[in-house]
Amino acid sequence: MRKKRIVIALGHEALGTTLPDQKTAARKTAKAVADLIEADYQVVISHSNGPQVGMIHTAMSEFCKLYPEYTATPMSVCSAMSQGYIGYDLQNEIRTELLNRGIYKTVSTILTQVCVDPYDEAFYHPSKVIGRVLTKEESEAEEKKGNHVAEAGTGYRRIIAAPKPMDIVEIDAVRVLSDADQVVIACGGGGIPVLMQANKLKGASAVIEKDLAAGKLAELLDADMLVILTGEDKVCLHYNTAEEQPLDTLTTAQAREYIESGEFEEGTILPKIQAAVDFIGDSAVKTALITRLDKTREAMSGKTGTIIHK
Repeated sequence: MRKKRIVIALGHEALGTTLPDQKTAARKTAKAVADLIEADYQVVISHSNGPQVGMIHTAMSEFCKLYPEYTATPMSVCSAMSQGYIGYDLQNEIRTELLNRGIYKTVSTILTQVCVDPYDEAFYHPSKVIGRVLTKEESEAEEKKGNHVAEAGTGYRRIIAAPKPMDIVEIDAVRVLSDADQVVIACGGGGIPVLMQANKLKGASAVIEKDLAAGKLAELLDADMLVILTGEDKVCLHYNTAEEQPLDTLTTAQAREYIESGEFEEGTILPKIQAAVDFIGDSAVKTALITRLDKTREAMSGKTGTIIHK
């Protein structure tokens, strides 16, 4: 009998911001992941990279200012770099935690490319802020290169598109490792966004919502459950108001109604709900769980968290 396969989407709380924070956070995250592996689930992990990719982009931009002979670093390359160094910490901390529990499993990070549609509406309406604050002169130089810039406080910030994930290039490799009951880290930061051009893949100046990428990963792996770990115990209606209402369960039909009515905030809970709905589709057996990282064990046993189902 096949083990139940779950895809875990780790949020910012699971990774921290600075290098020392990330090491500490990854150690705590490894315990939550190891609990699920010890419970005999096949585990595939995706994660956010917001602070990390921003730090890399800023650092590489500053480097190019100091050394003009070096070309600017594309967003797709910054995303690849973030996948590598986040994956490095995660896989080592998970491996250590498993060995401490007497469990030997290989933990591997796959540098993952995610195909996006060049005609996605997001490319015409970029919304994701990236990189450091720019002066007016620097913002004008960015616009001359064809990049989008928006005012931000006392300066300007570059903004880029967030297209939907269409396909995962390395999905076969992820599937083979998962079928072999190994632990896989893939689609970090939503994956490296690429455009398919005949037989060639071209990096796109974009970022992908990591929850949507995790949902696509779960869909293509035919996972049993998508587990989205965030900063709250449960999904709430009327969040952060006097009428706040935590939800134990949510049907996909109800979720679609709430999405349509604008109940869920963009950039925070909305992509998580959308990822869950897209993953479940018309399946009567697939489920999604949204809860807090440190409540993962309790949520998997039904004591907390929000379960989404058809």
